[in-house]
Amino acid sequence: MGCGKKDDEKNVRHDNCVCEVVRAIKDIQDAADATCECPSNCFQEPLGSLIKPGKRQRADTRVFVLKTADGSPFHAFFRHDECACVSIFFRVEEIFDNCCATLRVIKPVHNGEAVDLTHDCCIDLSKICQVEGFRATNDCVTVDLSCFCAIQCIADVDLNICED
Repeated sequence: MGCGKKDDEKNVRHDNCVCEVVRAIKDIQDAADATCECPSNCFQEPLGSLIKPGKRQRADTRVFVLKTADGSPFHAFFRHDECACVSIFFRVEEIFDNCCATLRVIKPVHNGEAVDLTHDCCIDLSKICQVEGFRATNDCVTVDLSCFCAIQCIADVDLNICED
């Protein structure tokens, strides 16, 4: 069950739209090789065409945000300069056990520096407008995708995930 919905014992459903979208993002990332749909549609293929469908750029990551039942963005911590920072941005790394996933926490940046998205221990949504780019972190979180109600794809970017 997700978004506070309860499974009916006679009609138990195990599918979840957030789970299916994250699966599609993973497939698109793995294929990393235009439609008339919303240009930021998470199903937009190929990877690299999310923001500018006519001008596909090299990309290895589709950055996305997950939203909880109350509409607030899910967040996780990442290490930055020996401090713990918070991000709402993620990259799917692995999907397993039907609807669980390992997500890499993506660092939001402005002028090459991490953007602190918090204010008084809460996510400050006004600071999200300061984000102009993304960097990979070494921090991951494992989640049950059925616990989320919405997913929003933000950008296709090249984070050099597979390059050392």
